[in-house]
Amino acid sequence: QVQLVESGGGLVQAGGSLRLSCAASGRTFTIYTMGWFRQAPGKEREFVATIRRTSGRTYYADSVKGRYTISRDNAGNTVYLQMNSLKPEDTALYYCAASRVISTTITPDDYDYWGQGTQVTVSS
Repeated sequence: QVQLVESGGGLVQAGGSLRLSCAASGRTFTIYTMGWFRQAPGKEREFVATIRRTSGRTYYADSVKGRYTISRDNAGNTVYLQMNSLKPEDTALYYCAASRVISTTITPDDYDYWGQGTQVTVSS
């Protein structure tokens, strides 16, 4: 089992920045990819960004490309999401997730472990 704990959400004005963190513990050696997803009220969960745990290769949703940066620590057990130039439409509950799938995947069903979520609210 792998446990994920997110932190760093909050309220920010449009144009501001936030940094989310996700700490993984347990059988982390089974994880190939870690990612961030978000879900706004009344909407489906959507992919935000992903990073390969060992290589550090990243992939982003078009909606956040150029504004968000996903990164990891050297051990690959903590993942960060730096969010800049935030917009009101970025408001959502942000989830950290971990996948054992041996390829880059943006499909929520491919992720085996999920954090509890951290709220990001961007005011206009």
